[in-house]
Amino acid sequence: MGLSPGDNVGPVAILRCRLCANRPQWSCRHPTRGFLLRVDLARPKRVPTLAQELALDRAMAARSTCSRCSRRYDYCLPLRTVGSCDPCARGYEPTPGTYVTTTVPVTHRLAA
Repeated sequence: MGLSPGDNVGPVAILRCRLCANRPQWSCRHPTRGFLLRVDLARPKRVPTLAQELALDRAMAARSTCSRCSRRYDYCLPLRTVGSCDPCARGYEPTPGTYVTTTVPVTHRLAA
């Protein structure tokens, strides 16, 4: 519905799985648990500014760019454990379809 919790203090009801139905209020940790909130107390979601979107895009670019070959991939690289992309770590040339190539200069780098 495009709403955030807003002034809701707590859930009106909690939907739980049938295995945890007889347990205390917050004991169910399954992904099937859902919180029902009041719609009249909810507020519209905040829209990020262009500066926030630019900061998010820079952060994602840092996570998906290899430090050795400077190629940007479509997924996050294991930079903490391996330190580079898989082709650089194993010593082979990546296929062109696996990384992002741009022929037109990028005027903006917004995520959305």
